[in-house]
Amino acid sequence: MPTRANGVGSVIHEVAERASALARLEAELVMLEVRGKIASLGIGGGMLLGAGFLGLFALGFLLATVAAGLATFLPTWLALLIVGGALLLSTAALAAIGISVLKRGVPPVPEQAVREAKLTAEALKGNGHG
Repeated sequence: MPTRANGVGSVIHEVAERASALARLEAELVMLEVRGKIASLGIGGGMLLGAGFLGLFALGFLLATVAAGLATFLPTWLALLIVGGALLLSTAALAAIGISVLKRGVPPVPEQAVREAKLTAEALKGNGHG
């Protein structure tokens, strides 16, 4: 009989170790997923900040264009208008990319890890047949 009790004890110990390892792996998955989403939020926010900066420059150039156009009616205003338009296009592109990146990071919830935890819980309950 001591052999059987010893065998059950070692099985229980092994199950506990595997459950602990599984919990550690799921926690690591959560951290990786959250870090990725936070990085997307940071990159998207930085791009929107860059878009705002370029927008201020665009406004400055467009105002200079209006001033040059009204003051002289020389080709200088056309050059300033082209630069202002290019800055506006750059601003729009950065804003669109920044919004796209931000959408990938929101909400910062580890969806994959939550799915894995649910599947693991179902498997441990014996509902994982399929």
